[in-house]
Amino acid sequence: MTPDRQGLLLAELVAFMTKDTPSVQHVLDLSGPHLRDVAGLTAATVFELDSETGMMTATAQLGEAGRRDLMVAGKVFRAPAGGKPVINGEQMAIRLRIGGQTVGVLLLTGTALTELRDDTISTMSLHFATTLQGLAAEKARQFVAHSSATIRELFEQGMTAGDVETAAELLAKSFAAAFRTEHAALHLIDDEGHIRYVHGVGFPAETRRALADNLLGKSAADSPVWRAFGESGEPVMISDVATTKIRTGGFVQTIGVRSFIAMPLMSGQGPVGMVMCGDSSGTREWSARDRILAQQLAVEGALIMDSARMREAAQVHVDELTHQAFHDSLTGLPNRKHLLDRAEEAVQIAAATGTRVALLLLDLNGFKQVNDTVGHHAGDVLLQLVAKRLQSSIRRPDLVARLGGDEFSVLLTGDPDGQNALAAGERICERLREPFDIEGQEVKIGASIGVALFPDHATEFGALMRDADASMYQAKRAGGGVRLAGD
Repeated sequence: MTPDRQGLLLAELVAFMTKDTPSVQHVLDLSGPHLRDVAGLTAATVFELDSETGMMTATAQLGEAGRRDLMVAGKVFRAPAGGKPVINGEQMAIRLRIGGQTVGVLLLTGTALTELRDDTISTMSLHFATTLQGLAAEKARQFVAHSSATIRELFEQGMTAGDVETAAELLAKSFAAAFRTEHAALHLIDDEGHIRYVHGVGFPAETRRALADNLLGKSAADSPVWRAFGESGEPVMISDVATTKIRTGGFVQTIGVRSFIAMPLMSGQGPVGMVMCGDSSGTREWSARDRILAQQLAVEGALIMDSARMREAAQVHVDELTHQAFHDSLTGLPNRKHLLDRAEEAVQIAAATGTRVALLLLDLNGFKQVNDTVGHHAGDVLLQLVAKRLQSSIRRPDLVARLGGDEFSVLLTGDPDGQNALAAGERICERLREPFDIEGQEVKIGASIGVALFPDHATEFGALMRDADASMYQAKRAGGGVRLAGD
């Protein structure tokens, strides 16, 4: 065709590029009619080059793609960077360069490609290269913004996770959002490398149950993905699961994903688990940016997991210290301090609601003889058995405490009257009269119990305790049993 048609193509490209922000497909659609007239164009493909991996991806298409298109397009890299296009039969591969950098390849298929002038090819390729470069820059900007926002949000939320499971669930949810996948699942391992915890995001309840049934207790090393972590230390990206080995009954099979990206969860002590994100609706090509993001998230995840582990250990230590401060070390029962705190609260509630509280103070009869005849070890065992019987003799809101030695207390709430409190004391006496088996030896004891009620006998807990103590000693002098204050 006449050169005027080629000039018209270039003029339209210039006008189009100056007033719009085109996509590569827009530029190709605009060029197509002119190229059909000038060069008998039947098909065209623009391949975008990933500078980090060297992989080419078709980003715009006209006509039917050929099976050998990618191979023909790749031949252009064997020619000098500034050389002429590579012609292979009815195909022409044009290197797309800008600023000394190759950003892609334009592959044209047609019957008269030699009709294209050099200035048409160079100007047209510059327009395609400029468009690819602009889109690449926008993708990079969006990637940085998305990565930064994801990591910032993950860090802010992750640094408040109080235990490893909470942190792991947050990571799974955040990783799924980061890669915009349909699903995410994770597991954590114990010190022996067995899976001890499983969590899924975006699944129905039956799938989550299946994950637990299929994975809990299994060795993480049975997973090909887990072994790949150990060999490379890098995230694993699978575009099509049909092309890779998977664990029978593992994440991939149970979830039903067709493509996935998996990241190890590391701590200062080594691997603690894995997060897998994937899609079940179709395969997916993972990019170099996805790998970079996965590496960043894996590092951030390691920090969050370590932080959560330290907070969890610190909380366990605090809980242990708190328990020790408020519980008797021998019997595990609440101690005197716990009783006083709980009783003060119970008295305040009773005063505000017009109800009653009963305090039972208990002293064991015959305990000294057990220590003297059977031994102090038997005495300790007896105190532990007594504690269990006392706990089984009261309802849950009430409190049993060990005050020291062989003295115990029972705090009854729920508005008990004198008759109720005496009945509770009688039940306890009956239970404690039953023989105890201590290392094959039968031991029998009894109990003396003093009972005092708020507000019947005292209006503050210190006085209530003195009244109950006085009644207990009256019962003890009488040979045991239960005595109500004032009787």
